[in-house]
Amino acid sequence: MTDAPVIGVLALQGDVREHLIALAAADAVARPVRRPEELAEVDGLVIPGGESTTISKLAVLFGVLEPLRARVRAGLPVYGTCAGLILLADKILDPRSGQETVGGIDMIVRRNAFGRQNESFEAAVDIKGIEGDPVEGVFIRAPWVESVGARTEVLAEHEGHIVAVRQGNALATSFHPELTGDHRVHSLFVDMVRANRTPESL
Repeated sequence: MTDAPVIGVLALQGDVREHLIALAAADAVARPVRRPEELAEVDGLVIPGGESTTISKLAVLFGVLEPLRARVRAGLPVYGTCAGLILLADKILDPRSGQETVGGIDMIVRRNAFGRQNESFEAAVDIKGIEGDPVEGVFIRAPWVESVGARTEVLAEHEGHIVAVRQGNALATSFHPELTGDHRVHSLFVDMVRANRTPESL
């Protein structure tokens, strides 16, 4: 396809700019999304890292949470990193008071599972579906996936813990590939969006 897919980044809190840069490098048209009318104009959406409780509360405040849930249920391709992974989970083991999720992936996640801010680290991660060398994973107050349902595919693990999953058009990683300059995970997501736009090419 010559026309690049339009992919939004939920721009309520977190590392929005880095995802916009990575998506553009992966041949997508990248736009910040804050409101329902902006969400309606994109072919896919990234939910960035940040603070999952804050993002969920701001999503309610901006009136975008329910439209986002509806579009994800309808098959909108969506990719969540770190806090975004938490927001795509159908269940959080240790939610904060009032914390809501978008849902879309049949998984149970644990917040801050790899430790607090001062325990952040980088590690090489082999991701199913990404060729070449392992992806450098940046883990910052990162969650992990405790368990997945039958429809959810595990794409990567680190030290025995699930750190990347996919279910249909939904992709999620515990780590931050947008911070490394390696755009292969974003390219994988852009390919998912392209495939969703052109069913005849599947």
